[in-house]
Amino acid sequence: MRDEDGGVHALEDLCSHDEIALSDGDVEGCTIECWKHGSQFDLVTGRPLQLPAVLPVRVFPVRIDESRGEILVDPSEAPAT
Repeated sequence: MRDEDGGVHALEDLCSHDEIALSDGDVEGCTIECWKHGSQFDLVTGRPLQLPAVLPVRVFPVRIDESRGEILVDPSEAPAT
């Protein structure tokens, strides 16, 4: 997903509070908000910034291949939460 400044981020698509798809939430600045209960997560670190979530979501390294116009994500490189 892209933040408001155009930065590209990849993170686990499940809210750590209630397993709701974060991709259905709203991005504001460099955060994403879970649409169901309002938990907010930092797009860079995956840290929860708003209750009720208290556990982070995994973030994945992103590489942009501009020559091919592709955004590449390798979920195997994600740090453990």
